[in-house]
Order: sequence, then C-alpha cells, then structure tokens
Amino acid sequence: MDIVLLDGYSLNADLTWSKLSNLGNCTFYDQTPVDDTEEIIKRIDNAEIVITHKTPLRNEVLKQVPNLKYIGIMGTGYDVVDIESAHQHDIIVTNVPTYGTDAVAQFTFSLLLEVTGQVGLHNQLIHEGKWSKVPDFTFWDKPLYELKGKTLGLIGYGRIAQKVAELGHAFSMNIIFYNHRPKEVNVPWIKQVPLDELLRQSDVISLHVIQTPDTINLINKETISKMKKNVIILNTARGKLINETDIAEALNNDRIYALATDVVSKEPISEDNPLLTAKNCYITPHIAWAPLETRERLLEITVNNLKSYLTGTPTNVI
Repeated sequence: MDIVLLDGYSLNADLTWSKLSNLGNCTFYDQTPVDDTEEIIKRIDNAEIVITHKTPLRNEVLKQVPNLKYIGIMGTGYDVVDIESAHQHDIIVTNVPTYGTDAVAQFTFSLLLEVTGQVGLHNQLIHEGKWSKVPDFTFWDKPLYELKGKTLGLIGYGRIAQKVAELGHAFSMNIIFYNHRPKEVNVPWIKQVPLDELLRQSDVISLHVIQTPDTINLINKETISKMKKNVIILNTARGKLINETDIAEALNNDRIYALATDVVSKEPISEDNPLLTAKNCYITPHIAWAPLETRERLLEITVNNLKSYLTGTPTNVI
C-alpha cells in the first residue's frame, strides 16, 4: 500500500517516521509547493493514502487522483482539505483534534503575558546596557499591566478556549465567552454572552474558532468599533479570522492597544503584510503547536488514525 506524506519537515525535524513507515510503502517529502497543483497531483500519483500538514488538497487535486481513499491531516484545523469534494470522491478525511490543547493554551497566555509584562523588551534593553545607565534601581520603557480584575473574552469555547479560561481564572480575571452554539457551563466563574456584549466588555479578546466562511474577517472595522479602546486581541487560531488591514489601521490610530498573534493570513508572512509595520503588534511564526511533547503526541495520533482506518474502524473522521 502506497503512503505519501506531502510536508513532514515542520513536524518532524527531530522525530522519526518509523511507526508510519511500518504501515506501508512510504514516500516522504519535506515540503510540497502549496500553489503548484500539478506537482501535488504528481506526488500523490496512485497512492491510496496521503498525509498532509499544510499542503492544500482542493477539488482540482482530488478529482485527478482516483486511487486516493484516505487523507490524514496532521493537525486540528481541516481548512487545508476541501471536505465536500473529499466526500464526493468517497475519501475518508481524519484530523487530530486534541493533541495541542495544553500547548496552545499555554502559548496564548505567553502572548498575553508578553504584552502586559514586556519581558522581551526589557531583557533586550538590559543587554543593551540601559539598566547600567539609569540613576534608580529600576526602569520601564512601556506600560505594565496586572491581569487581576480584567475581563477575558473568548470567541469560541472548544477545548483550547476552555483551558485558556482556566488559566485566566487562575490569574483572577473575569471570564466570559461567546460560542455560535450555546454551551452548558458547569463552573460559576464563567459567563456565556452574545458576541456584541463580549466585544463591549472585554479587556482581552482571544480567538478560538475554526476558519469558515462565517469566521473569515471576524475581526474587522465594524467589530473593532464595538471594542474598548485599550483592548488586547490574541489570535492562536487562524490568520484569516482577522482583517489585517483593518486591525493595522486600528493599532496605528490607537483604537486598540495591542494585537498578539501566532498566525497570519498567508504563511510564511508576506513582506507587505500590514501587521509588520503596525504599532504594538506582536507576531510569532505559528509555533503554539510546536513543543516537542506536543509534536510527539500529534505524530502518535496521526499514526493511530491511519491504523484505525486500515483495520476498518476509522476514528477522528471529519
């Protein structure tokens, strides 16, 4: 059985593919050009099984690979695959829904603590010699903020958001959330609210929804206009949830205080992305998912998904 892995490098620069290799005749590619449909089709060829991380599999690909029966997505988000087309071509698609909950929640708070505590900036200034030159025992070059008593608004309330809520509660924040479908809440310290109310109340807004036609550009001029002027926006979900032009303008005009994001609309980031020149904008290169332990877990579940498919009992099917 032929198995093709289209883009393994980012996951597996320091891990081993041996468990996957044991399941069939494997061909591994470090990267596959995401915009080259012909090359993607050529690499899949007659394989029955394809594993992808970020290489897109759209209808124009799926309709030309008739032997393909299974797509394993190495990740939680599944916007990389045209799910409707896959269903039409009787292709099973699986993902890995729970591997990164703790890591992404941890990173979400890393972004927030960087904005409010300015650790990186002051570490840099000290190494540049500034502390040695001040007359007092301390100095700070940007405002520092306590989280206690601030309102953390979560847009989306899946596993990661729930973990972020727990961390926010541990910091004595007030926690509210909006979810497109109402969710049962079993703790007294969190409140479910409509989206407009969340936008008005929140000192910090954290995005935890998948990318769909309804969530693309969720953060835009209109929604920004409903927020507090000093709001901090966090995004560890998908870059296209934010209209980058609108939020860059809001940052530069002091309409919002800060954006801290691990994702952008096009990755790697384009040199002309407006966020690169926006004030008080913190950008990391899509690494919330990348701790070693998290990637080990992701690889293990990816292999187990394939094993389940091969035994006729597929799991984590989209």
